[in-house]
Amino acid sequence: MEAEQMNNQQALQEHYREILGLLGEDAGREGLVKTPERVAKAMLTLTRGYGEDPHAILNSAKFKEDYRHMVIVKDIDFFSLCEHHMLPFYGKVHVAYIPNGYITGLSKIARVVDSYSHRLQVQERMTLQIKECIQEALNPLGVMVVVEARHMCMQMRGVEKQNSVTTTSDFTGAFNQAKTREEFLNLIHGRAL
Repeated sequence: MEAEQMNNQQALQEHYREILGLLGEDAGREGLVKTPERVAKAMLTLTRGYGEDPHAILNSAKFKEDYRHMVIVKDIDFFSLCEHHMLPFYGKVHVAYIPNGYITGLSKIARVVDSYSHRLQVQERMTLQIKECIQEALNPLGVMVVVEARHMCMQMRGVEKQNSVTTTSDFTGAFNQAKTREEFLNLIHGRAL
């Protein structure tokens, strides 16, 4: 582990130890002795996207190809932390793009989702960031991103609605045409054309 990350982990541990005390707990009791270390490590993992460059991820597997039809990677599982309450939100991301001379490795699309989701986020921004990254890195004829998520901040606190799902979408280029968007939505929801 590099020195900066180790220092960050140590600082986080101390803060979480203090938080346990502020909550009325004894950070020295048996069940909590290692909790500050565990939480610090977890938070560094859950926010590792800050140290990644999503554009570089796509460009690391960018290939010249004449294919000009829709490429879809759907049902990409993700977990993120809402920046308002630092509680998880999770779900699936569906991505489509229409190549314009270049394609990327399919796993790179999922890695871009991971990179943006492993940050403090709001679903709307994450949807936009994924779309913009693919558009900028590959310059396709169009990109569309749909994110479907459950938010623990709505389930565990506040309104406490257990079954609500939030859907966001964003698109460019060829997906401005209703027919192209409809084709993508039908394919991600398993409906035949």
